[in-house]
This record gives sequence, structure tokens and C-alpha cells, in this order.
Amino acid sequence: MTQKRFIPALAFLVLASSFMGGCTRDPNVRKQKYLESGNRFLAKDKYREAAIQYQNALQVDPRFVEAHYQLSQAYLKLAVFSGAIGELQRTLDLDPKHVKAQIDFGNLLLAAKKFNEAQDHARTALSIEPNNVDAHTLLANSYAGLENMPAALDEMQKAIQLAPDRSRSYLNLAMLQAGAQQLPAAEESFKKALQLDPKSITARLTLGNFYEELQRWDDAEQQLRLAIQADPANYLPVATLARLLVVRGRRPDAEQLLQQAKKTLHDNPDGYRLLGDYYFALGDIDKASDEFASLYRQYPKDKRLKRDYVQILILRNKLDDATKLNDEILKENNKDVDALVLKGQILFRQKRAPESIQVLEAALGTEPDNPVAQYHLGVAFAQVGNLARAEAAWREAIRLRPSMSEGHQALAAVAIRKGDLGLLNSSAEALVNIEPTATAGYILRALAKSNSGDMAGADSDLRHALTLAPDDPAVYTQLGVLRMRQQKNAEAQKFFEQALEKDPGFTEAMQYLVNSDLQQKQPAKAIARLNAQIAKSPNNTFYQAMLAQAYIEAGDAEKSETALKKAVELDNNNLDALLTLAQLQLQRGSLEQAVANFDKSIKDNPQDARAYLLLGMLEESRHNIPRARELYQKALQVQPDYPVAANNLAYLLVENGGSTDVALSLAVSARQQLPKEPSIADTLAWVYYRKGAYGLAIDLLQEALEKYPDNPTFHYHLALVYQKTDDKTKAREHFRRALQIDPKSEHAAEMRQALTSLGG
Repeated sequence: MTQKRFIPALAFLVLASSFMGGCTRDPNVRKQKYLESGNRFLAKDKYREAAIQYQNALQVDPRFVEAHYQLSQAYLKLAVFSGAIGELQRTLDLDPKHVKAQIDFGNLLLAAKKFNEAQDHARTALSIEPNNVDAHTLLANSYAGLENMPAALDEMQKAIQLAPDRSRSYLNLAMLQAGAQQLPAAEESFKKALQLDPKSITARLTLGNFYEELQRWDDAEQQLRLAIQADPANYLPVATLARLLVVRGRRPDAEQLLQQAKKTLHDNPDGYRLLGDYYFALGDIDKASDEFASLYRQYPKDKRLKRDYVQILILRNKLDDATKLNDEILKENNKDVDALVLKGQILFRQKRAPESIQVLEAALGTEPDNPVAQYHLGVAFAQVGNLARAEAAWREAIRLRPSMSEGHQALAAVAIRKGDLGLLNSSAEALVNIEPTATAGYILRALAKSNSGDMAGADSDLRHALTLAPDDPAVYTQLGVLRMRQQKNAEAQKFFEQALEKDPGFTEAMQYLVNSDLQQKQPAKAIARLNAQIAKSPNNTFYQAMLAQAYIEAGDAEKSETALKKAVELDNNNLDALLTLAQLQLQRGSLEQAVANFDKSIKDNPQDARAYLLLGMLEESRHNIPRARELYQKALQVQPDYPVAANNLAYLLVENGGSTDVALSLAVSARQQLPKEPSIADTLAWVYYRKGAYGLAIDLLQEALEKYPDNPTFHYHLALVYQKTDDKTKAREHFRRALQIDPKSEHAAEMRQALTSLGG
């Protein structure tokens, strides 16, 4: 009997095991478990883990609507916006009536300022759920984006009528009313939001910002201190109050607040690092470095803190220390994107830009939407001379993170180089909005305004910048530049001198003063000025280079060479000084010394195309054509869009039996980048001549002669083209003019023979 009792028990276990196994193999059960696991991770703010679980669910069932939607939420928390958009789109493809997805997609479009498309999603959501408060709010904000404030306010009132006890709705209404300049009404709505939810930190902070905009400083400070009291463990009110105190010129109070927060928030990584972030934001890298070093010793397991400390070590150029700590991170995870970005920066600073590009592209291969990686990739491309790729990377960084001030500053530099006033103005406005207490945006906006003729507006911006940073030499320098444009040279000089009082090593201000002296044919004054400043800033390589230029203007080549050697001695990376030294030695007949210095500059700065170009031109002048051709090609390998190198190589090819097709491609590229340069028009014309496209050649040569009517080479080339088209009169005219300008031309005998054959 005992044996018989075990038989059904064993059968039960087998059946149960089969049943359980069937459940785990059931795809509906498996995908649901992954979804629930992802939801648990999401609730605990473990967004990457949540995303993995949702992806697991979608591997089981690619059409699992809720997994797509929840994955979009994880991506939103991770700020992977392209991923969020993709998942929301997939959710709506599978279920167009998914109201939450419609609203979330609409809000992303709203953030991207695609107001009409956002409005479409709001209306779709309302067609499904007419009383959905979030959909009415989205529609209201879409109207506001389209500057239809009456409709926006009306729609927001509908949302409030549907949920009159919802604090967030009154907060949104308050912001819309503030945008419509209904300031008393906005203040009342803010207060109503707080009445409904007195513990709302968001409402307190937003009201504080509202008061700050109105320059009701005490009211703003009161709201921020109330926010701190309401939630002492929240770092955001502390950070916001510290910023307000800085704006009000109360930096000691801000520092004291953050010192206290470091103690109060010692368990919160966002809190205990506030003081270090404060020093960093103010540009006090030394204090920031000391603070982060102390924090790293106290919190060695805080990986974000460790990465930020590495970043500061990089900025202080302590690359060995930075590499050691960063390698520890990569040893633990060789695909850590943040650490790869830091490695890219280290390589860049070590002048290993090609390796930096490889590392940063690897980081972007793992995380394509990383704006910091895109920004530094742009910096690395700029170092190798690929400015088009650099600009593209910076634009992508800004697209991914519109609040990235470094990206806007990089694009502002691009705008200045290209003369793009629209880009300069948009970059400056973005910087002012992102960092209203920093001077960079106001300086750039002043430049944009002065270039547009708005001198009063430019002066106002610079004066405001001066109130923000009364010791910033850059502001004084830009005021000097503005006065120069206003023909107020005495005032300009005073501003430049004030800049140098603030910082004796501020080279930009000195450059303007020296240029002014040299333009007035007073090189002795420039030399005296520079020697006095060098006494205050003895290790300034750029002052030595300026001194060399002043000695050249004074006709003292020997002292100029001495100053340039000193500049290179102080900084062997000062390529401008090294190249100028080589050119000076070339002019003085020291050919071998010049070649040696060009070679040195190539060795020390292999990613700078200028040395290849200049040495190539030197070799071309020595009729060493194979070497010149090789150097031009190397210049283009380093900087593929280098127009002068492309132009020179194109000319060498057509003159020395090279491929005319390759020459044409190079000449067209150079022309696209420098469309107004006559010598480049001449090269392209000469290639067309060799290919028999005489009409195109004539147009280009006539254009070149309009700018340089006394250039004998242009006349000679045009004469040859007319000779080919059998226009004897014009051919004779240009041969004669070329000989008249340069009777000793290397082509003189050829031109005289041509004139004889053309009948004189």
C-alpha cells in the first residue's frame, strides 16, 4: 500500500512540472513577466535595466504595444530622445488609439517647436478621450507655440474645469499667462497651484523664477528658501538659490549656502557635489579641482564623481593623472561611453586627433545620441582641419542638446569664420538664454549687433556683460573693438589698456594695440609697448611673436628672428611662430634653416596642414616638383577641404603631365570654397584650357582680370585661350599686355613668337 500511495504523488509532480514548464514557454506569459520586471525597474529609477527588460519582451513579441510604450518611457528618462520617438511611433503604428502615446509624442514635438504637428496629436487624443486633461494641456501649449495666446488660455481653462483640483494645471496656466504678459493673473495662478499642493517644489521654483524675471529679488529668494524648507533633501532649490545669489552679486553667500548643503546632503550625490559644480561653473578650475579631489577621496565608489574629476584633470592638463583614473573605469567596462569620451579628449590634448576621432566614433557607435561625444568629435575634426565635419558634429550636438553652451560657442566661431551673421546671432541668443549670468553670449550678441550696424545695442550688451564680470578682460577688449568701429580710437586704446591691467597676459588686447601702432607706422612704439608687457608676462609666447612682427616692420630681421626663436622656445607648439620663423629665414636666404624649421613644424604638428603647404610651395619654387606634389597631397590628407593645397596640386598636375580629371576635381573643390579668389579662378581656367573647354576658361580668366588687371599670368593664359578659339585680335592684345607688365617673363620668348605668328 505504501508503494501505491507514491505512484499518484509522483504522477502529480510530473504533471505539475509539465504545467509549469508550459507556462514558462508560453510567449504571452514570458512577455508579460518581462514587462512587469521592466515596470519594477522603472519605478525604482533603474532606467537602463527597465529598457533591457522591455526589449526582452519585444524579442518575444515585436508587436507588444505596451512594451513599446514603456520602452519609450525608459528612453525618455535616459534622455535618448530618438529612441523614445521611435518607440512612440511604433506604439501608434500598432495602436493609433493609444492616448498616452499620442500625448507623449505631441509633447516631444512641442519641445522640438513643431507646434502644428504637436497640435495634431493633441486633437487626435481628444477625439478618443474628449475630457483628457493632458491632451487639453498639450493643445493649449501648442497654441502658445503658434503665438495664439487667446486660444491657448481658453484651452487651458478647459483643462482646469475638467480637473479643478490639479495643481499642475494651474502651474501651466500661470506660465501661459506670464507669456501673455498677464502678470498679476499669472502670480495668482502660481499661488493657486501652491495652495492646491503646498509641497510642490516645481511650483515654488517656477514662481521663484517668475519673480526673478520681474527682478523681485527678495520675493524670488523667499520662494526658493521656502522650497528648501519644504524638501531639505532636494538639491534643486539649493542649486537654484545659489545661482540667484550669484546673479545678485552675493557670491560669498552662495558659497556659504553650498558649504552647508554639502553637509546636509551628504547622502545625495547631486547634493554633496554642488560646491564643486559651483566652482567649475564660475571657471575657478583650481578650486573645483581641489573640491573634487576631496570628494573623490570621500566617495571613491561614486563613478559619476570619478568621471567628473577626470574631466577637471583634463582641463588642468594633468593628462597622466586623468589617464590613470580613466583607464580604471575602462578596465571595468571598456564600452563605458562617458569614459571613452574622456579618453577622446585626452588623446586630442595629446595632439593625437586621428586616434581621438576613432575613440569618439566608437563611443557614438554605442550611443549615437550622445551630444558630448558629438561636440568633442567636432573639436577633433577641427584639429585635423576637417572643418565641414567639425561643423556637422557641432550642429548634431546642438540638435541633441539645445542647452549645450560649448556647442553654441563652437558654432559662433564657425559663424565668425564664415561671416554668417544669422548663425552668429542665433548662437549668441542661445548662449544668453542658456547662461544669462555669463559674458560669452552678450559679447557674441554685441558682435552680431555691431556687424548689423546696431552700435547702441552692441554697447548695451557689453555694458551689461561688464556688470556681470567687472574683471573680465575679454569684455574690455570687445568694448575697445566697438570703439574702433565707431572711429573712437582714443577710447578704444583705453579699453585695451584696461583689459591688460586686468590680465597682463591677455594677448588679444595687446594685438589690437600693436596693430594700431604698426598701422600708424610706429614700430618703435609697438616694440616699447611689447617689451614693457613682456616684463609683466615673461613667458607669453604670443608676445614674442608680436615683437618679431614689430621688428620686421622696423626693418630689423635679426632681432625679429631672435624673438621668433624665443617664442618657439617658450612653446614649441606655437606653429604660427615656427612657420613665420621658417619664412623669415627663407627670405634671408637661410634656405636650409627654413626647410629644417618647416620639417620640425611637420614633426611636432603632423595634423596641421599649413606646414605641408608652405614647404610644398618652397619646393615648388626650387622646381622640386615631385616633392612639392607629395607635400600638397599630404596637406590634403590632413585637411581634405584645404583649398590652397587643392589649387596648387591641380596646377602642378596640369603643368607636369598629371591627370587632368583629378586636376579638375581639385580645382573645382578649391573654387567652391574660395569662389572669389582670382588665382583659383585662373587655375580652374587653366584646367579647362587643357581639357579644351575654352568658353569656360575665358569666363574665369576675365573674372580674375577684373580683380587683378595687371597680373601677367592671367593675360598670358587668356591670350593662349583666345589663340585656340582663333580670336587673333584678343590673343594679340593679351600677349602684348602680359609682355608689357613682365617683359622678363619665363614665357616671354614664347609670347613674342606667338605675336609674330599672329601678325604682330
